[in-house]
Amino acid sequence: MSGLQANSTTHAMTDIFNRVWNTVDVKFTTLALEIFHYQRQQNPIFAKWLSVNGNPEPQQLTDIPFLPIDFFKHYRVAGYNPPDAIVFESSGTGQSGTSKHFLQNPEHYIGNFRKCFELQYGPASRYAWLCLLPGYLERKNSSLVYMADDFVKNGLPGSDFYLYDYPKLIQQIEKNEQNDTPGILLGVTFALQELAKIHSGPPLKNTIIMETGGMKGRGPELTRSELHHNWCKRFGVQEIHSEYGMTELLSQAYSKGNGRFICPPWMKIMIRDISDPGNWMAFGKTGLICVVDLANVQSCSFIATQDLGKLHDDGSFEVLGRHDQSEVRGCNLLVSED
Repeated sequence: MSGLQANSTTHAMTDIFNRVWNTVDVKFTTLALEIFHYQRQQNPIFAKWLSVNGNPEPQQLTDIPFLPIDFFKHYRVAGYNPPDAIVFESSGTGQSGTSKHFLQNPEHYIGNFRKCFELQYGPASRYAWLCLLPGYLERKNSSLVYMADDFVKNGLPGSDFYLYDYPKLIQQIEKNEQNDTPGILLGVTFALQELAKIHSGPPLKNTIIMETGGMKGRGPELTRSELHHNWCKRFGVQEIHSEYGMTELLSQAYSKGNGRFICPPWMKIMIRDISDPGNWMAFGKTGLICVVDLANVQSCSFIATQDLGKLHDDGSFEVLGRHDQSEVRGCNLLVSED
């Protein structure tokens, strides 16, 4: 790609991205379809996926063939990327390798995760960030650690990362509580479970407990409601908050309790029938979560995840677990067309 073409692509992407943050619900579909056509032109893998699905000309979101999330493990799901593009990589807990997400401009990601958080909690700088992210900290290129690092650097005094030093973390939590410092304990599920077992202090009044998933293969599999009920008792809080994000997306949804997540205005959840990809489920019905993330301009904004969930009529959604299957058949379809 020539320098002129690269600059043109970059300017077009930046223009779209700036409009994403001003999205309101009434124009969501219009902008989503514009991004769909942009990504069809700029993203060869998405274009190929559309070709094996009949090259649709969607009039609404339900007409779009959502890209299976496993494609990020097998292909470079991106258009133009300069040599210094940042690459985020998943944990690789499955058998088929890790997902890679290439970003042309990391500033878009930084601006986006700050806005996603601020919409529900106010500026991240208002909190002391206590990040309990073992597993993520022990590998490179984690998008979650990248986000948490920004929050720690800009947070109140006492913000820091903790690996397995639970006593030091408990000491800092107690200090924040004594000083009435608002804090967020951001932790992976298995680490919060270990912390809950040894925490014996008074009820937390100034600290939000926020889990971000990560229990598979780390002991008995408990439901989110079971875990949250236990943590509420151990930490003396009314609710456990949650963050829903992934390597393959740029945006995050947050739950302030009861497992009900709220998306930013530029992110939408749709629920697909497990056995029939062309059938979309009504409110309250369980199926596979599909995400429209308009901020994902640099790769693909239309992702079919492997998470089970259900959507509510107020726009909130629940995550009910994983739909563990062998490789999504779409990957094989794409190979067979080569």
